[in-house]
Parts: sequence; C-alpha cells; structure tokens
Amino acid sequence: MRLFWDRGYDGTSFDDLIATMGISASSFYNAFGSKEALYHEAIDTYMSVAGAWLFAILNEDADTRTVFQDLTTAAASEFTRDDLPAGCMISVAATQCSPAQTRLRDLLASHRTRSEDAMADRLRKGVEAGDLPAGTDIGALAAFYGSLLRGMAVQARDGASRERLLEIARIGMQAWPAGQARSV
Repeated sequence: MRLFWDRGYDGTSFDDLIATMGISASSFYNAFGSKEALYHEAIDTYMSVAGAWLFAILNEDADTRTVFQDLTTAAASEFTRDDLPAGCMISVAATQCSPAQTRLRDLLASHRTRSEDAMADRLRKGVEAGDLPAGTDIGALAAFYGSLLRGMAVQARDGASRERLLEIARIGMQAWPAGQARSV
C-alpha cells in the first residue's frame, strides 16, 4: 500500500513490488494474481485503515459545522503524518493514467465520489437537525469540501507543512453558509 501510495500505480514497477515484499515473481503471482489485483487490495486496505478517519469524523455527534471543521483540520494532520506518505492515496492517485489503466482511474474516482457522498449525507443530517438552512445546496457544498480536501492532499504531496494546511482549512471554513451555528 505504501509503495503504491508513494509512487502511484504506473510509477510502481513489478520489480519494486517483489523487492519490497521480499518474494519471488512466482510467489507474487500465486499470492496476488497480478499487479492490478494487488493494487485493488492496497486501495481496500487504505480505505479501511488510513482513510477511516474521514468516515469516523463524519459520524461524530456534533453540529455539522463542527464536524466539517474537524474534518478539515484532521486532514491537515493526516496528510502530513511522518509515518505515512504525504497526502491521500485516493486523491493523488490515477487522476491521469494510460488508456490501458482507465479501470483504475474509474475505481479511484468511485472512491472519491463515495467520500463526497458521505459528506453530502452528513450535510443532509445538518439540514434535518436545523444547523444548516433548508435551501442549502448540499451537492455543491459537499463538492466544495471534497475539492478542498483533495486540494489539501495535493498541497501535502507537494511539501506543504501541516501549519499551511491548517491555514487552508481555516480559510475553507469561511465558506460555511452564513448565519449558522459556529463552534468555539
């Protein structure tokens, strides 16, 4: 997972994989079948381990603005951890790939869509709870915060510090619909 996260699918060679895992080519094929099959496993692992923070925060028992503030500030920390590659594997991987890899591009796009859909679901709960106006454009607001998080992931990948990402998160929260409850 870390190798794919750090180098992307196309940037990770078969030789890199077997050297990192310390196994032979035949063992690799017996265990995983193909590089693409292993990549799918790596994405699933990422989503259940490294990406779980996003869904956990969206399920917090707090007002919606606080949840999204927590989401953006947590992203700043998660994307700049010392023990993992910078950014988000799903955000920075396979936005551009060879025509032969469109399945992988589509897979990662579906994961990005799933995250944005989860944000939209949380925003709908905010409308139902009354901490967002009934006329809130849920789709646009979810797309905005999804784009903000993906942009922060790219910034981290490019070397932005945690402090810089926290400032981006703070500015991003200024887009929150006016007149709603603000956390202290």
